[in-house]
Amino acid sequence: MKKILQKTLFFTVIIMLLTNLGAFAQGGFQVGDKAMDFDLKTVEGTTVSMANHPDAKGFLVIFSCNTCPYVVAYEDRMIELHNTYAPKGFPVIAINPNDAKRSPGDSFDNMKKRAKSKNFPFAYAYDETQEITKAYGATNTPQVYLVKKEGNDFIVKYIGAIDNNYQDASAVTKKYVEDAMEAVLTGGSVEEERTKAIGCTIKWRKS
Repeated sequence: MKKILQKTLFFTVIIMLLTNLGAFAQGGFQVGDKAMDFDLKTVEGTTVSMANHPDAKGFLVIFSCNTCPYVVAYEDRMIELHNTYAPKGFPVIAINPNDAKRSPGDSFDNMKKRAKSKNFPFAYAYDETQEITKAYGATNTPQVYLVKKEGNDFIVKYIGAIDNNYQDASAVTKKYVEDAMEAVLTGGSVEEERTKAIGCTIKWRKS
C-alpha cells in the first residue's frame, strides 16, 4: 500500500510539473492573470490606456493590424463588438503589434489610413516596441484578450479567436467572444476560456 501511495504521489507531481511547464512555455498572460496596462499612441494622435477609462468595466483588447486577410475579414465584426459592448462598459482597444520594417503596410501612417477608411469607432494603437505584445503573449492577428476590472486590476477572462469562421460571418456556429462577454456581464463563468487564435503570425522586429 505504501509503495502504491508513493507511486501515485510521484505521478501526481510529474503531471503537475508538466502542466506548469506547458503554461510557462506558452508564455504571456493566462486566464485568471492580472493584465498589464499600457500607454500607447493611437491613430487619433492621443494615447490610450485602460487606466484612462475610469468608467470602463473591462476591455476587449484585440491584437490587430492593417494587412492580415484574417483581420480584414474580422474588422466589421470588431466594429460590431465595440458598438455592442462599449455601451455596456467593455470597449474594444485594437493594438497593432507588427514591425513596420518587416511589414510596411502596417506602418503607423497606414494605420491612420485604414482606421479612416473603415471609420473605426474604437481606439487603434501601435505597439512600436512590441513590449506589450510580448507581455500579453499574443502570437497572431487577430487575437482577443477579454479583461474585466476587479478593484484596481484587470483580470483576463478569455483569450483567443473572435468566433469559429473567419471567412463567413453568416456561417459562424460558435461566437467565442460574445459568449464570454455574456457570461462576464451576467456574472457567470466563461465556458470556453481559451481558443486557438486563427490568423497571421505577428511580424517580430529583427534583433
